[in-house]
Amino acid sequence: MAGRTEGKVAFITGAARGQGRSHAVRLAEEGADIIAVDICEQIESATYPMATEADLAETARLVEALDRRIITRVADVRDRTSLADAVAAGVAELGHLDVVVANAAICPIGPDVPIIGYFDALSVDLVGVINTVEAAFGYLQSGASIVCTGSLAAMLAGLVDNPAAGPGAAGYGHSKRAVARFVHETALQLAPLNIRVNAVHPGNIDTDMLQNDAMYKLFRPDLEKPTHDDAQAAFGTSHKLPVETISARDISEAVLYLASDAARYVTGLQLKVDAGALLTATTSGAPPV
Repeated sequence: MAGRTEGKVAFITGAARGQGRSHAVRLAEEGADIIAVDICEQIESATYPMATEADLAETARLVEALDRRIITRVADVRDRTSLADAVAAGVAELGHLDVVVANAAICPIGPDVPIIGYFDALSVDLVGVINTVEAAFGYLQSGASIVCTGSLAAMLAGLVDNPAAGPGAAGYGHSKRAVARFVHETALQLAPLNIRVNAVHPGNIDTDMLQNDAMYKLFRPDLEKPTHDDAQAAFGTSHKLPVETISARDISEAVLYLASDAARYVTGLQLKVDAGALLTATTSGAPPV
């Protein structure tokens, strides 16, 4: 069914590449116009290269190639003022706001990450989600949808809570668990306004956050210098379905559903798109909130 977000405007953080770019393109394919933001600079504790302004420009090119409008802004989700300015500029140009995808995140991995990596992860992955939702809230009307990105890794024992993963990973795990709780509580608060709030918890996604040397070392500690090829099968061990990594496009399909009117009665959902990774870690069928 085409046109599932026809006439909608979506505000997406972390949109320069990876999942954020994929979400922007997928929603645009179904008719949405996009407000896309990204920090477009390196956070020092991050253990992989972060997105650039050229990446954000490529997201804009891909959306415009679909004959949809897109407003891009360089903004740091840790800075509520810059986020508010980005939303205001987007709404001024596009007229309204219907969908929020709080997607921006970092995952500084490894025992050599300094303790500031813990706080950087908290600031981006948790505070940034709250800032995004708060900055957008004043523009949302009845029927709006908020989608927050969680993580299987935060719910699965032995991954980011592993001392070898370092303090940045601990901050990532705490943040993503807190995002699940934030989604649950915010869904309760916004339900009387007919504004829906849901989470998507991805498995090991084939993006730069996963495909980097620090992550290869975490998943293949038996090798001194594991390569991309060395790590792929190890990524798959987290999943129960026979897949090594999941494409960002598969997560975008879940985001599209939650953003669309097909999910108009769905709120507070913790939607796992994890190839079954959490099946043995949960008994209720949902991540803890």
